[in-house]
Amino acid sequence: MGFFGNLFGKKEKESLDQGLEKTKEGFFSKITKAIAGKSTVDDEVLDNLEDALITADVGVDTTLEIVKRVEQRVAKDKYVGTSELNKLLQSEIEGILVDHADTSYKNFGIPEGKKPYVILVVGVNGVGKTTTIGKLAHNFKKAGKSVILGAADTFRAAAVDQLVIWSERVGVPIVKQAMGSDPASVAFDTVQSAVAQGADVVIIDTAGRLHNKAYLMDELSKIKRVIQKVIPDAPHDVMLVLDGSTGQNALEQAKQFTAATDVKSLAITKLDGTAKGGVVLAIASQFKIPVKYIGVGEKIDDLIIFDKHEFVDSLFKL
Repeated sequence: MGFFGNLFGKKEKESLDQGLEKTKEGFFSKITKAIAGKSTVDDEVLDNLEDALITADVGVDTTLEIVKRVEQRVAKDKYVGTSELNKLLQSEIEGILVDHADTSYKNFGIPEGKKPYVILVVGVNGVGKTTTIGKLAHNFKKAGKSVILGAADTFRAAAVDQLVIWSERVGVPIVKQAMGSDPASVAFDTVQSAVAQGADVVIIDTAGRLHNKAYLMDELSKIKRVIQKVIPDAPHDVMLVLDGSTGQNALEQAKQFTAATDVKSLAITKLDGTAKGGVVLAIASQFKIPVKYIGVGEKIDDLIIFDKHEFVDSLFKL
């Protein structure tokens, strides 16, 4: 099911176009400068293109991969005019973005035989993790799914309070314990409650600390172990939430979390307020982890499904 499945349409595409406006302006102006006054894609254009992509926060490794792909296409096709470069770039950028094997998420559905579907959400404090969970819960509920939230970030009272507010706003139950409780105990209670109630989706918030990677790894491992006592193949998704406006810092966080746990998908937030949306390409390409959702605004419906074709189309839309 593509981006324009039965839950999506013109409104979502407009949100995407608007959300990427700042990134697009910076991205395009740099690429336009890279090919100014040139009629063919030669070595100088490729060098300029490399500079343009790096300064658009696409990242060095991803930039080199894109430029190499463009170079190979130019060599193969013998003659490529700069007028064709945008189309070529679009195709190659789309080619480096990873598809998720399971496409049920594209309609806020859940995979066959995975009920309750357990999502463990990780990410540092301040990236929009709790807000993303609230918006996810809203979208799953809108798609007809029953949802339970688990407040396992027990070291920050604000995190639990914020999740409670979201649970009330969306109208879904939440499992929580006292401040400082064992996060694994909260996770265990949440999945037990979900099974007892026949819930479709479980979304568990976790602590967002990176100052001690070993501790983070131990905590997430323990959460996984206790969840598996109730649902042996859970969590079905470990979703890392990153703030797209932080550019290369988001890339560094991705390195830390992928080293600490088995991250299966990405949600990238705050793309509407930044010109650094190119970091989406850097993260998805470098870690070969599919992006599932992107945040393009503050409203409850401003978490939209990531579709690489539509994303790249919006990036290059004049």
